[in-house]
Amino acid sequence: MSTGEKVQSALEVHKLTFWEAAMIIVGANIGSGILGLAYSIRKSGWPILMIWLLIAGFFTTISMLYVAETTLRTKKPMQLPGLAKRYVGEVGSWLVFISVAANAIGCLIAYTNGSGRILSELIGVSTQIGSILFAVPAVLVVWLGLKVTGIAEKFISFGMIILLAIIIVASFLAPQANISQALFTNWTYAVPVFNVAIFCYIAQYAVPELARGLSHDEKKLAPAISTGMFITMILLALVPLAVVSLTGPEKVSQVATIAWGKALGQWAFFTANIFALCAMMTSYWAVGESFLTSIVDKFHFKSERDTKTRLLCICCVVIPPFFLAYSGLVSFVDAIYLAGTFGGVIMSVLPVLMLRNARKNGDVEPSWTCGWIANSWIQVIMIILFCAAAVYAILSLFSLLPAAW
Repeated sequence: MSTGEKVQSALEVHKLTFWEAAMIIVGANIGSGILGLAYSIRKSGWPILMIWLLIAGFFTTISMLYVAETTLRTKKPMQLPGLAKRYVGEVGSWLVFISVAANAIGCLIAYTNGSGRILSELIGVSTQIGSILFAVPAVLVVWLGLKVTGIAEKFISFGMIILLAIIIVASFLAPQANISQALFTNWTYAVPVFNVAIFCYIAQYAVPELARGLSHDEKKLAPAISTGMFITMILLALVPLAVVSLTGPEKVSQVATIAWGKALGQWAFFTANIFALCAMMTSYWAVGESFLTSIVDKFHFKSERDTKTRLLCICCVVIPPFFLAYSGLVSFVDAIYLAGTFGGVIMSVLPVLMLRNARKNGDVEPSWTCGWIANSWIQVIMIILFCAAAVYAILSLFSLLPAAW
C-alpha cells in the first residue's frame, strides 16, 4: 500500500467540519424511525426497546466504522456500490445498491407519508398536498449537494434537538404523565422492535459522503460517526419513553407526535410536529443525497454535477417513494420495519467482507483503523444477529410468528 492524495472521480469533494459530519449522521438517523418507535413498542414495552437500542447501536456503529476504514483505504472517492464492486465484486455491488435503494426508498416513503399527515393536521391541506409542500425544500437542498446538505443539517439538527428537549421535559412534567405506562415488558413482541431499531441507526450509506467531506482531516471521521450515533441513541431512547408515558400505549398513533402533541395542548401539538417535520427533512437530505450519489457511482455517470445526470437521479430519488406512499401498498411503520430488516442484513455482512479485502488490496495505509472491533468473533455475532432478525421478519410476514403491531 502507498500513501497519497485521493484521485479524481465523478463524486465531488466538499469540506465538512466535525459537527457538520456528526449532524449528518444525526439528521440521517433522526427521521421517520424515531416517530414510529413509540407505536412499534406499544405491545413490547420501553425496556425492550432500550436493550435493542444498545445492541443495534453498538453493532451498526461497528459496521459503519468498517465502511469508514474501507473508504480511507481507497484513493478514488466512491459510494458504497463502488466500494463493494472494488472489494467484493459485481454481485456484492448490486446487493449493496439494492440495499441502499431499498433502505432509501423505505425512508423516503415514510417521510412522504408522515410529512403529508403532519401538514394535513397542521394547516388543513390534503395529505398529498402536504407531501408536495414538504418535498419542495427537501429536494432543493439535495439538488444543491453535499456542502449545502452539511450546513443545513447542522443548523436544523441543533434546532431540532432544542425543540425536542422542550417537548420531552414538558411531557415528563405533565400531570397525566405516568412513566410506569412505558415500563412493561412483553417478549412475545420483542424481535420486530429490533428490526425497527436497526432502521433507526442504518446510515452506512452516509459514511463515504463523510469520508469525502473529512478527507482533509481523516482522524475526525471515526469520532464524528461515533458522536453522531451516540446522540442518536439518546434521542431514540427519550422520545418513545416520553410519548408512551404521556399517552399510554393504547393511544399512540403511527406518527407519534400527532397523539403526543394533542395530549399536551395546542402549543405542544405545533412544537412536536414542527420537530417531526425537521426530523424528516434532515433525514430526507441525508438519505436523498446519499441515494443520488449511489446512483451516480453505480451506473458510472461522468459527473454528479452534470445537470442532466443530476435531474435524472433526482427523479429516481423523488418519484418512486411518492408513488408508493400513496399507492396504499406500504404503511408508515411497515416501510420502516421492512427497510430496516433487509437493509440490516446486507449492511451487516458486506462491510465485513469489504474491510477484509480492503486490508489486503487497498490503495492506502490509513491514519486510522478499526482496531479490536474488527475481531472475527464480533463480526460473526453481528452477522448472526442481523440475519436472524430478517428470518423472523419473513416468518412474521407469513403470520408464522407474532408481528409487533
